Amino acid sequence: MTRRPIGYYVHHHGAGHRARAEAIAAAIDWPIVLLGTGLGTAGIDLDDDRPISGRFDGVDETASRPAALHYAPLDHNGVRSRVARITRWIATERPALMVVDVSVEVAMLSRLASVPTIYVRLNGDRIDAVHLDAFRGATALIAPFHRDLEMALMPAWIRDKTCYLPGITAAAYPTARQDNRILVVIGRGGPPGDGAAIAQAARACPDMDWRVIGPVTPSADRPANLDLAGWVDDPGREIARAGLIIGAAGDGLVNAVLAADSPFLCIPQDRPYGEQRATARALHALGAAMTLETWPSPDQWPSLIRQAKALPPHARNRLHDPRGVDAAATWLATMAAAAVDQLEPVA
Repeated sequence: MTRRPIGYYVHHHGAGHRARAEAIAAAIDWPIVLLGTGLGTAGIDLDDDRPISGRFDGVDETASRPAALHYAPLDHNGVRSRVARITRWIATERPALMVVDVSVEVAMLSRLASVPTIYVRLNGDRIDAVHLDAFRGATALIAPFHRDLEMALMPAWIRDKTCYLPGITAAAYPTARQDNRILVVIGRGGPPGDGAAIAQAARACPDMDWRVIGPVTPSADRPANLDLAGWVDDPGREIARAGLIIGAAGDGLVNAVLAADSPFLCIPQDRPYGEQRATARALHALGAAMTLETWPSPDQWPSLIRQAKALPPHARNRLHDPRGVDAAATWLATMAAAAVDQLEPVA
């Protein structure tokens, strides 16, 4: 069988999209090529499509934007260049599939270029007309989370078209847990952590060692039990070592917490379509995490930590697949083989 490559489009906001793509690429028995902004030598590096302001939520304000698209700004050289680069690669390499993680526009572009698409579907209220069109046009959908975290409003036809693949980016670490360590995780997709608020929380729990990974605003009066580590090379190992994780509800962190079987106090951040809040509410309802809407006052922390640690492990264990990346790689290779079988031979 001819192994025409799989193209994998990687969105450049946050770290989760690239982490999924690289994990699958390392595990799959099929040629795969990553396409995205900021990939460098890891794939086909596309020009940036973000506005000059740098503020990017995936929606433009163009009055004439078609109803089937979210982001199609006018006279943007980066957009023009990346569309040309993607379609040129498609025309040359004739991929078996295009995995799109995530972009309605790239999914539509791939379909227009006559390529079967696999759309990575994130959680949240994504039943607007634009997303629904992308879901309809895709050969299949991937949800990088357990089906029990799905929002109740999601139509049955979308669920039926979805392959649920939790645990793609997470691996368990055989590391001794330090029960008195609190790990605060700040991701790339949102603002830096509030250094002053974290310092107050650590001061309210003097018997606990607090450690923060990720960017944090400066704190003038940092207590001795607070360590600000910044970016670290192996956040999964840090998560496995901690007695409690505090962080948002992005797929990467949620998967890592579940893989480590760590107690989790989740404070979701605002994201398009309520993605993180949907995941956080489901985790809370299933007893897999304690969820808060906002950062609590210092006096609340001792009680909250006790409650989060008391959550039953089985509630979070069942939401994780330790073979998630292998399951994703096997499924995607099977889809690519089926697509090649169905594609008409080129004369």
